[in-house]
Amino acid sequence: MAQRFTVKHLLEEYGTTHAEEAGIRLRNTPAPLYQLLTLCVLFSVRIKADIAVAAARELFAAGMRTPRAMAAASWQARVDALGRAHYRRYDESTATALGAGAELVLDRYRGDLRRLREEADGDPDRVGKLLREVPRIGPVGAGIFCREAQGVWPELRPAFDSRARHAAGELGLPKTPEGLARLVAAEDLPKLAAALVRVELSGGAADALRATG
Repeated sequence: MAQRFTVKHLLEEYGTTHAEEAGIRLRNTPAPLYQLLTLCVLFSVRIKADIAVAAARELFAAGMRTPRAMAAASWQARVDALGRAHYRRYDESTATALGAGAELVLDRYRGDLRRLREEADGDPDRVGKLLREVPRIGPVGAGIFCREAQGVWPELRPAFDSRARHAAGELGLPKTPEGLARLVAAEDLPKLAAALVRVELSGGAADALRATG
């Protein structure tokens, strides 16, 4: 009962996914999957989460919602969109990475990341490996993609990275992905994973949660 109460509080207070924050209505269709990939590229450098989310929103507002649109946009247009979100220091290199990544998605997957999923043939590790072939995407970015996409790609479930599992242990929740998955409905797995990572990264959040017990 205590674990269920903790999870309910987590989902209510911290359970907004990065995709939701960036205005992405995540579905198993090409455009939102590519938008999630773009967001993960933005997260793959040392930058504040709110700035990465703001940068994604600026790119999407400028029309760069698909790999074709991203590739067609000028490098300067990408830099300018990142600059409006105060995505500093990494704006020029990220603009280059976004253009190269869009070209890769177009050339290898014909603009549709569901083909990456098919190539992985149901293997989550293979999904992560293929994602890391996209410029700038490393283990962190691939992990974020899998964590958020598990809601629409069931073979990725349950996806809880080391930060989420550490937070779970601190909160008296199961430390294994399988144990955590038993506490929520499948559609809430991305929200629980996002909430646990937020608790891990935000000082004092775990103490605040304990205080509700």
